[in-house]
Amino acid sequence: MKRLVIGFLFSTLLFGNALAQQGSRQVNLKDITDGKFRQATATGEMRPIPGGEHYTAMNKERSMIVKYAYRTGNPVDTLFDAKKARECTFDDFEGYEIASTGHRIIVWRNTERIYRRSFKADVYDYDVRRNYVKPLSGEKGKVMIPAFSPDGRMCAFVRDNNIWVKKFDFDTEVQVTKDGEANKILNGITDWVYEEEFGVTNLMAWSADSEVLAFVRFDETNVPQMSMQIYGEGLYPGYYNFKYPKAGEPNSNVSLHSYIVDTREVKNLNVPGEGDGYIPRITFTNEPGQLAVMTLNRHQNMFNMYYINPKSGVARLILKDENKAYIDSDWLTSIRFYKEGFTYVSEKSGYAHVYLHSPTGVVLRQVTSGNWDVTKLNGYHEATQTVYYESAEESPLRRAVYAIDAKGKKTKLSTAEGTNSAVFNDNFTYYVNSYSNANTPVTITVNETKTGKTVRVLQDNARLKEQLAGYAWSPKEFIKIHTASDYELNAWMVKPVNFDPGRKYPVLMVQYSGPNSQQAVDGYGFDWEHYLASEGIIVACVDGRGTGARGEAFRKCTYLKMGVAEAKDQAEAARELGKLPYIDKDRIAIWGWSFGGYTALMAMSTGDGAFKAGIAVAPPTDWKYYDTVYTERFMRTPKENFEGYAATSPVRLAKNLQGKLLLVHGTADDNVHFAQTMEYAEALVQANKQFEMQLYKDRNHGISGGNTRYHLYTRMSNFLFDNL
Repeated sequence: MKRLVIGFLFSTLLFGNALAQQGSRQVNLKDITDGKFRQATATGEMRPIPGGEHYTAMNKERSMIVKYAYRTGNPVDTLFDAKKARECTFDDFEGYEIASTGHRIIVWRNTERIYRRSFKADVYDYDVRRNYVKPLSGEKGKVMIPAFSPDGRMCAFVRDNNIWVKKFDFDTEVQVTKDGEANKILNGITDWVYEEEFGVTNLMAWSADSEVLAFVRFDETNVPQMSMQIYGEGLYPGYYNFKYPKAGEPNSNVSLHSYIVDTREVKNLNVPGEGDGYIPRITFTNEPGQLAVMTLNRHQNMFNMYYINPKSGVARLILKDENKAYIDSDWLTSIRFYKEGFTYVSEKSGYAHVYLHSPTGVVLRQVTSGNWDVTKLNGYHEATQTVYYESAEESPLRRAVYAIDAKGKKTKLSTAEGTNSAVFNDNFTYYVNSYSNANTPVTITVNETKTGKTVRVLQDNARLKEQLAGYAWSPKEFIKIHTASDYELNAWMVKPVNFDPGRKYPVLMVQYSGPNSQQAVDGYGFDWEHYLASEGIIVACVDGRGTGARGEAFRKCTYLKMGVAEAKDQAEAARELGKLPYIDKDRIAIWGWSFGGYTALMAMSTGDGAFKAGIAVAPPTDWKYYDTVYTERFMRTPKENFEGYAATSPVRLAKNLQGKLLLVHGTADDNVHFAQTMEYAEALVQANKQFEMQLYKDRNHGISGGNTRYHLYTRMSNFLFDNL
């Protein structure tokens, strides 16, 4: 029999345990859902600009783009003022892009969301020298992904799935493609699955000399169409139709093309590799004739990067990375090009580490090493041959910022223990550091890289800290849980206010559990768990197998049976928690959203009664219903891995469900479709398993808007109060 091992890792309670509970006000659920305890970030989005001494940001009214000095924070210049620009018909805007020359700025407003990241908007061209504003493309409608050419004399954009190029010198625009069609052909923009799983909405790239525009074309013709009912406000509901490739089904046929500006010729460029593979990223190197094309095979366990000449079409293999399980596509953004080569983060050592390659792809040196993961590559400074990165080398629960030079000398730039994240200026003389710990809201500072000195504080969240001090609340305590399967898992716990060790408390286990995710991290979060703790429920969060910052073996041990080990770890952790003298082992519940909801269903079906109750919000219920890129990365196709899909399907396991269940879904969820919950509900009905269900009309995967969040969390809270 495995012994119970629950030890406190460390205490990061800036307020101290007693002080944190000194306030008299009780945490209110409405305050939680209204965002009263949400931390403030720095004022506006800070964008570094060339030169290293300045950055730009929109002002609070979103009517101006202002240039600021890093060191002082003082405004240096106003680059755009909507209220003073000639012929400007609006007072505010939502986003902007500045040409490299600084002579033109494009701004956009009236954004219309498409999916999670994509949108179209009314885009305007601001001529800085003339102080003059006009629509980028006349009155022809909203456009997508506007992108300046490097020389600032042109701007490419997409309208109605076709690419256009605006030439500012002549005030003309050229239509590059003409075959764009909804739910069929997409040029330059990406389809649903690329956007959701690769996080990319723009697959256009300008050459360094502005002579060539490269782009990826998507042919969705053979992708099965998803039809989602939208109830709306009218007498009859309608439908929203979009292409959604489920596991094992056809993906878009992607092809690579180049547009030669002078001749207006569009060339087809042959990309070596499998016909059903992916092109998740394209970018030109510093050499105009070198288009870096990054590809993944459909299994996503082989990554190749080619240099393709956009005029001749000649392709050369430059980088190859293979993995027994899969390549983490998030690291493709770590490839950045410099005169002496490029950087790349690979897991080939068993941990995520930075490598510096020559222009021809030869590894010059492994920059970082050790039994810990790099979690972010901030950049490489060529002049000093220094790499800047963030990592979990102190602890998987923490993040720190480091610099390491060509000789391997490492400098820790961040000083406080917890979660640190940095954004550097272009010559790495300054960086903006965001720091928080589990019980302290974020502090954002401008720091001098060379000395580590804090130049000024951008945001200290003093108001929120003062507000928190007025409430009675318990801090998060970090623990380790040793499971019956002999795994040591990181976790946190929030105990009720005025905790009495002589009492027996119910427990809610909150988790997400998805691949490479983390919730047991030493970063600020004041949410539902603190409300439940104020109502007498202990809340615990355990990161099981498959989660991040603990090396590749821990991350990828769930391969081909995603969900089995994750659910087992939650159930075993629940049993270990149940051995504590102040926890009632018969009153433990589990909750999760999306993958977390899926894990809750799996744990309730395979955990042999470990949970008295559970809540699953927007859960996948069988991986065969989810998209190709995500599902096949971890499971391959249903045809290749029939047993794995069967073992990880809550629908197939519905007859084994134990405990009271609340099932929640939005009917207009384009990510995890409402049909998944309906399929699972039908399986429960046929297995004669009673359950509760809460539906939200026309709500997407986030289930928000109006009073929706408060209603949802009230519903879930009452379910727990009734069943625990």
